[in-house]
Amino acid sequence: MPRADFYLIDKPRFREQPLLLVCELAKKAFASQQPTLILTRDHAQAEALDELLWAFDDDALIPHQLAGDDDDADTAVLIVPPGIDSEDRPLVINLRETCPGGRYQRVLEVVAADPAERDGSRTRWREYQQRGFELHKNDM
Repeated sequence: MPRADFYLIDKPRFREQPLLLVCELAKKAFASQQPTLILTRDHAQAEALDELLWAFDDDALIPHQLAGDDDDADTAVLIVPPGIDSEDRPLVINLRETCPGGRYQRVLEVVAADPAERDGSRTRWREYQQRGFELHKNDM
């Protein structure tokens, strides 16, 4: 059964910089050797995340890149802006307003603290529920 985990941001350090939580999740995924796609809302978010993954933790080196190169398949963490096609992977971190298509075993939804984000996450929660996902909520 596929699984969806919703991470609802509440802590001040993640409120100020929601992409920090994305970096922490990518770090865990890499440590557990799960090839990961991060679906971003736009190119600016993809570039910001690309930079933050290099800088957020001096002790962590997470192999990552923006999708669209020939060596995408060899990179542990692939950052995918809209309009770029990529191969399915077992783990998806979704920052978009819609549920991702494709085949995956687990999706992590990072939900910012503002009310509009929370409303969108409820819609996605219901969609995952209808698709038969096992659902979990984590307050961050």
